[in-house]
Amino acid sequence: MKRLLFGTMIMALVTIISVPTMAQVAINVNIPLPPPIVFNAPPDVVVLPDTPDVYACPGISVDLFFYSGWWWRLWDGRWYRSHYYDRGWGYFNHVPRFYSSIDPHWRGYYQNHSWRGHQWNYERIPNQRLQQNWKSWHTTQYWSKQKGYGVRNYQPRNVQRQPQHVQPQLAQPQLAQPRGEHEERGGEHQR
Repeated sequence: MKRLLFGTMIMALVTIISVPTMAQVAINVNIPLPPPIVFNAPPDVVVLPDTPDVYACPGISVDLFFYSGWWWRLWDGRWYRSHYYDRGWGYFNHVPRFYSSIDPHWRGYYQNHSWRGHQWNYERIPNQRLQQNWKSWHTTQYWSKQKGYGVRNYQPRNVQRQPQHVQPQLAQPQLAQPRGEHEERGGEHQR
């Protein structure tokens, strides 16, 4: 009987002591994810001159870039990235390095087929071709050295080539749950 009483007291003591130690403190910062961009088909891109192989989607009204294996978008003053152009966005805690090389007038240059006063015969690149070739294009500097970005009689600026990896992410991404393909987009902000 003493053993049973003693055993019960020990169990109660272990339970009382272990409960507070099992409590976890969870801090969750909710950063809203950008609304989806609806595509009828995978987007074509163009490589932007004077960049370290940054590709832009000219066929949509928001800035969507591809660089070093990631799709990038700015929304509501925050940067997001994904391995997919239409889903899986995660918050990126700072401005990506490549962004400083992008000319803010690139859309106007694209529409006029003219890069800083020179005829720009850009090449629209289908998504499948981009995914198959971006690494080798980066390594061989295909667009700047071999193709001259498609800009006639233009001396490309000396672009600081960066390694294919992107600077480390400071915050864990909050991945979006897959959404329906036909959701309306709204609230996107351009720079």
